[in-house]
Amino acid sequence: MIKKIALICSMMLTMNSVVSAQTVATKPLTIGEVRTIKSKTLNEDRILNIYLPQGYDKTKSYPVIYLLDGSINEDFIHVTGLVQFFNQMYSMPETIVVGVANVDRKRDFTFHTDLKDLQKDYPTTGHSDQFITFMEKELKPYVESQFKTTEKYLFGQSLGGLLATEILLKKPEMFNNYFIISPSLWWDDESLLKQAPQLLTKSSDTKKFVYVSVGKGEHPVMVKDAEAFYDILKKAGKKNWTLEYKMMETDNHATILHRSLYEGLVKMFPYQEPK
Repeated sequence: MIKKIALICSMMLTMNSVVSAQTVATKPLTIGEVRTIKSKTLNEDRILNIYLPQGYDKTKSYPVIYLLDGSINEDFIHVTGLVQFFNQMYSMPETIVVGVANVDRKRDFTFHTDLKDLQKDYPTTGHSDQFITFMEKELKPYVESQFKTTEKYLFGQSLGGLLATEILLKKPEMFNNYFIISPSLWWDDESLLKQAPQLLTKSSDTKKFVYVSVGKGEHPVMVKDAEAFYDILKKAGKKNWTLEYKMMETDNHATILHRSLYEGLVKMFPYQEPK
């Protein structure tokens, strides 16, 4: 019995030594950087989660994706994984992702409304104009001062999709490519949707990719508005705008983003057989 106990103790010591050795060998797994910038427009610090491609070379130029809802506990990690997959398996070039972490998305992603029920449910609402100014005058210049960049993408879903739509309609030159997922165009009694035809007449017909999608399992108003917005874009007659629409048959508002971004990126970067 004593010999058995001694043997067990010896085995445990050996196992502890192995575990200890493994622990010493560990190191952090890093996929990017976290930076904080001071915004004068918003009068607050904003956190940026930045993904750099493996083998990033500061002498080279890269496309940049600006990801709304880009906090670590939101969409940053799974979107950067998707981008890395498209870099590896599809024709997408290596791309930087800038995830803009949220402070108050209801404040930042919505424009003013006089509707009392929305003011009650969204008490901080109505400051998308300031957030757009932050992106245009502070965020983009900062990123472009730190990295050599080419094309600019904007990814937004839900209220983020509402903001992406507002930017496309009011300041389309800010980005080359727009991925607008389940946009909350119901906001303010669909006022932005109603303004869209007139706003589009003021947009220059420069090369642009616009992808709109919605889930079949979403609220019928979300589906109706997304389809209506796509129809308005088509009727605008922008010959240099590539327009894509995708109804995600098996998705709802909670599940749509990842699969929908995949479908949109396939449209831009189809699979190519390895040479």
